[in-house]
Amino acid sequence: MITWQASRVEHPARTASWRSMEAVVAGDKAGWLALFAPDGVVEDPVGPSAFDPQGLGHHGHEAIAAFWDKAIALAERFEFTIADSFAAGSEVANIGTISAFLPSGHRVDTEGVFVYRVGEDGLIRSMRAFWEVDRAMGTLRATS
Repeated sequence: MITWQASRVEHPARTASWRSMEAVVAGDKAGWLALFAPDGVVEDPVGPSAFDPQGLGHHGHEAIAAFWDKAIALAERFEFTIADSFAAGSEVANIGTISAFLPSGHRVDTEGVFVYRVGEDGLIRSMRAFWEVDRAMGTLRATS
């Protein structure tokens, strides 16, 4: 589910971000990968993390697919709540919360700023997610 409380003014990067969220909600790995340019990069979160110990990002379709398997595929489902969205140039910065529902019966809410940059073809060149691991893990709770 996507709850969009932000601007709906058309912008290529905003459209790409929406499609990215739709693919994640649908569990559509192939559809999600198709949104990225062949040389695209995902930094989620930006900097070193369990998903990217070196903090260099996941470059290219093969690495982005591996990120899906390590991070996105672990959840049973996702919900996105976008409170605001700022588009400028070839980028959009969405502010919101991503809720991941885990197979263990737990939920984690990740608040952050999610920045997408697209090329002239509308494909995602980079997706950078600014969020704090400790802050997200502090929301871990059982679902009813």
